[in-house]
Amino acid sequence: MRFPFDNWIVALLVLAALGLAARAWLHDHPEHNPWAPLSIDDPPGWATARKVAALRDDPQECRNFLVRSDIAFEELDPIGEGQCRRDDRLALDPDPGAGLDLRPAGAAATCPVNAGLALWMRQSVQPAAQRHLGSRVERIGHLGTYSCRRIGGGESGTWSEHATGNSIDIAAFVLEDGQRIAVLQDWDGGNEASRFLRQVRDDACGIFGTVLSPEYNAAHADHLHLDQAGRGRGWTFCR
Repeated sequence: MRFPFDNWIVALLVLAALGLAARAWLHDHPEHNPWAPLSIDDPPGWATARKVAALRDDPQECRNFLVRSDIAFEELDPIGEGQCRRDDRLALDPDPGAGLDLRPAGAAATCPVNAGLALWMRQSVQPAAQRHLGSRVERIGHLGTYSCRRIGGGESGTWSEHATGNSIDIAAFVLEDGQRIAVLQDWDGGNEASRFLRQVRDDACGIFGTVLSPEYNAAHADHLHLDQAGRGRGWTFCR
């Protein structure tokens, strides 16, 4: 059966129209557009995890993301040796208005970890704090970024992402109204504080390479472990 020439023309015109419509839709929804630069103002979308993952392999683009997001930071010199060599070291300038005021101060982590924190705070933590707790987050309590050790602290096995400062352990959130939401005391509270913690854990799974919570094991009972381990294709491990 022959396909009439006119029908070919109509089919091509339909495909062209669909292509133009798709292009316009992606332009209006950059969070779903894998070719659009990552923006801190875009809500999470289909392409967000892949864009964040790409920052892990492109230090300059990672820094460009922080700059165009108006996230101030200090670039630190490389330090360490062997498996604990840290070539990529940044410390975010305190910004209580954005909730990016880390305590203890001066935490040095890789650019992808800092970029993930900035995006997580803007698109997840602050909206969730307003929704569940009625106040914005002013600062974050953490348990550290760097520890030259293997996973579990043993003498053998896989090196921890903490060994290169490619992770941070979040222990608490302090709100503008004085509330302090701590993972250890509030995770299983069955209240709004608990729902807040679980939501920001779930949202972090689309931004960080690894997210470990108290549901993972007892070693994480008092913090959320967030790291930017490269897993390919934007895949993450989240518990």
